[in-house]
Amino acid sequence: MNVSYKWLNEYIDLSGFTGAELAEKMTRGGIEIDVVESRNKGVTGVVVGYVKSKEKHPDADKLNVCKVDVGTGEELQIVCGAKNVDAGQLVPVAVIGAVLPGDFKIKRAKLRGVESQGMICSAKELGLDEKMLPKDQQEGILVLPASTKIGTPIVEVLGIDDEVLELDLTPNRSDCLSMIGVAYEIGALTGREVRLPNATINHSSVRTDSLVSVTVSAPEQCSHYTARYIKHVKIGESPLWLQNKLIAAGMRPINNVVDVTNFVMLEYGQPLHAFDADKIPGGRIDVRLANAGETLVTLDDQERKLEPHMLVITDGVQPIGLAGVMGGASTEVTGETVNILLESAKFDGGTVRKTSRQLGLRSESSVRFEKEVDPDRVIPALDRAASLIAELAEGLVTEGIVEAAAAEAQPSKVAVSLNKINGYLGTELSRLEVQTIFDRLHFGYELSDSDVFTVAVPTRRGDITRAVDLIEEVARLHGYDNIPTTLIHGDVVPGSLTKPQAIRRELRKRLSDAGLHEVVNYSFTGPARTKLFPALAEHTHAVSLAMPMSEDRSVLRKTLIPQLLETAAYNRNRKNDSAALFEIGSVFHTDEEQLTHLPQEKHRFAALLTGNRSEAQWNAKAVQYDFYDAKGILETVFAALGLTASVNYEAAQPEHFHPGRTAAVLIDTAKGPEVIGYVGQLHPALQLEEDLADTYVLEIGLDLLYELAGSEIEYKVLPRYPAMQRDIAVVVDQEVAAGKLTDSVWSIAGELLESVRIFDVYTGEKLGAGKKSVALSLIYRHGERTLTDEEVTELHGKVVAQLEQSFAAELRK
Repeated sequence: MNVSYKWLNEYIDLSGFTGAELAEKMTRGGIEIDVVESRNKGVTGVVVGYVKSKEKHPDADKLNVCKVDVGTGEELQIVCGAKNVDAGQLVPVAVIGAVLPGDFKIKRAKLRGVESQGMICSAKELGLDEKMLPKDQQEGILVLPASTKIGTPIVEVLGIDDEVLELDLTPNRSDCLSMIGVAYEIGALTGREVRLPNATINHSSVRTDSLVSVTVSAPEQCSHYTARYIKHVKIGESPLWLQNKLIAAGMRPINNVVDVTNFVMLEYGQPLHAFDADKIPGGRIDVRLANAGETLVTLDDQERKLEPHMLVITDGVQPIGLAGVMGGASTEVTGETVNILLESAKFDGGTVRKTSRQLGLRSESSVRFEKEVDPDRVIPALDRAASLIAELAEGLVTEGIVEAAAAEAQPSKVAVSLNKINGYLGTELSRLEVQTIFDRLHFGYELSDSDVFTVAVPTRRGDITRAVDLIEEVARLHGYDNIPTTLIHGDVVPGSLTKPQAIRRELRKRLSDAGLHEVVNYSFTGPARTKLFPALAEHTHAVSLAMPMSEDRSVLRKTLIPQLLETAAYNRNRKNDSAALFEIGSVFHTDEEQLTHLPQEKHRFAALLTGNRSEAQWNAKAVQYDFYDAKGILETVFAALGLTASVNYEAAQPEHFHPGRTAAVLIDTAKGPEVIGYVGQLHPALQLEEDLADTYVLEIGLDLLYELAGSEIEYKVLPRYPAMQRDIAVVVDQEVAAGKLTDSVWSIAGELLESVRIFDVYTGEKLGAGKKSVALSLIYRHGERTLTDEEVTELHGKVVAQLEQSFAAELRK
C-alpha cells in the first residue's frame, strides 16, 4: 500500500511530522514502512507557462519556435522539438536556472542559430513515470488542464511536492489498505482526530428501484450487495488533483468515472465497480455462482472459463463480471457511456481468493476482498463515489439505494481484564492509561467494577477477536520500548537446548572432529532387517506401518546398525571401500505382537568402521581399522560425557557379532552395572552376506547416559611428589579377563595407586596350554609426601598376593 503524505494529511493533521518521522512512529507501532520516497526527483524552477504562438524554426524542419508567457511579464522565446506542442497550451516550462532530474541545469542556449530561453518539458523530463500517466500524455510534452494558473510551480500542480510511504502490511492489518484506515492508525499513535470525507448527494426525482433490481442467489458468498444509478454522465479526463493522487498511489488514471471508483477504493478500502447501465437489460442484477461451462470476457479482453465455485455478477442470464476480481468487457464504461450503475458489495474473501488464484488474475480489488473488507463501509463508499461522479462527470444521481443484504454486521465484543493486560505485558498500567489507549483507537467499551473492559471492536478491525489481540493493541500503543525488560526464567529457558539436545550436539561435534561422517537413515526398514542383532533390539517386536512406501520400508527400525551396513555396502559398490560412519537416531520397540499402544522411542548412538584407517604411502603400509578403533570411539563419547570412570567392558557373544572380538558395554548405576550396548566385529558370515571387508560396529543407548552425564569439570592438582613404578607379569588362565586383574589391583592398592596399565599380553607353548601372561605397570604416588621404598614394597606385595589368591596367578620371573 502506497500512502501519499499530502493526501493523508486531508484526513488527519500531520503537522510536526516529516515523512521519515511518521514512518518511524508507524513502524514502532507495528505497521512497518519499507521506504519513504520523495515524488520530486530533483525538479526546481519549473513553472506553468502559456504557449502564445508557435512558428517553424527557419533552419530545422522538426523544431518549433514558441513564444511562452510564464507569468513574469516577460515573453520567453523557447525552441521546442515536440510534435504535440501548439499555441494555446498550458505546459511545464523550465526557465533559465531551473534544474531537472539528474542535476540537469537549464541554461541560455542557441539551437540552429535561434536563441532558446528555457525548455518546455515532457512528463519523463520531470521525473514522472510515463506508464502512470493517461495514454494521451505519455508522448511529447506534458499538456496541462486549461484551468491551471500561469506561473504556478509545477511541483505544486503535479503534486510532486510530496512523499510516499510504502506500507509492508501483514495479512491481519487489512484495515490499513485504505487512507482512512491509515488515518485511524496514525490517530491512535498520535492522539489526533480523524477527519472523514463528506458525501453530499443531490438526488433526482427518479427512484433507483424503478431502474435497477438486485437479487443475491448466493448469500453465503455475498452478504451485502448495493447499487446506485447515475444518469447523463459525461465521460472525460479526471481533474489533475484526482490524477495526482492515483499516480502517487501507483495507479494509472483512465477516465473520470473509473478514476473515482479507484479513488474511493483507496480512500475507504472498499472496492467499487461501474457498469454501463444501458448494457444491462432491464437493469437486472443477480449475484450467483457460475454454471459449469460458462465463460466471461473480462476487461483485459481475456476469455475466462468459469468454475461452479466462482461468484459472478449477472444480468439475470449472462455473467457481466467476476465478483470482487474484475468486471466484464460487455458492460465496460467507455467514452460513449451515458448512464452508470455503480456497485458496492461485501463478497466472501475465501471465494474471491480462490477465483483470483485459479485464474491468475490478481487486482487491487481482489487483494482487499481476499482480506475481508469492512461491512460498514459498503454504503458510505457507494455514496462517496456517487457524489464524486455527480461532481466530476456532471451526472445525476437517482433517489435511493437498491440493495440485497443478510443480517447487519455488528461490532464484536471482547472482554479483557486490567490484571490480564499487565500480567501479559509485565507492566503496571493504570485503568486510565488503558482507557486512553482504547479511546485513541476509537474502540467503545464498558468497564466493570472488577476492572474488566468489554470492548466493542469496530467492524473495520476484523483482526481483533480475542483478549490477546486487545493486549497487543495496548502494547503497541503504550510503546514496545516502554515495556520493561525482564529476564526469562524457568526450568527450561525458551530457545535453549535441553540436556539431551545439548549432549547430541556435542557428540556430533566431537565425532565429526574425530574424522567420522554422520549419516541420517530412514526410520523405516524391511522386516528381515529387524531380525538382525536381537540383543540390541531387546528381543522386541517390530512395529508395522499402516501405509508403507514399500516392503523395504514397511516397519520401524529396532536398531541402527543394519542401516549403517546398507550405507557401507552402498559406498563399497561405488569403489569407496573405507568408511567411518556414525548415526544418532531413534529406534522403536514394543512388546506387543498387535500394537495397541504407542511403541517406545529410544535414542541410540551407533558407528561403523570398515576398510583402512590410513591409506598406503610410499613410506608406510595401509593400516586397517580394528576393534580398538571402535572402542576408542566409545571412549571419546564417554570422555565427552564425563563417564569414563563408570564404564566397563566384558567379553560377549551376541548374535551377528564376532564371537571372539566383541564386548558388552556396561555402565555403573545405582542398581549396579547395566549393559547399554555392544562393540565388536561383525560375524564373518554376516560380513560375507553384506559383501563387506572386516567391519567393526558399535551401538549404545543414550537415554540412560542423558541421566548420568555430568557437565562439571573436575580439576586435579599437579603432583608435587615423585612417583614410584612397579611392573609385574602374571600367568593366568586365558579365560581371565585383563579387566578383572586391573579391578583387583585397584581394590587392594587403594588411594596410593595412581594408575595401572596393561602393556603386554603374551601366549605361547612355554607358558602351557590355556595360559597367558599379562604384564601390568603400576604407578604409586602420595599427594602430600614422598613414599618410601618400604611402603611401596609392602603394598606391592599385597597386590601380588591378591592376584595369586583370586586368579591362581603365577608371578612370572
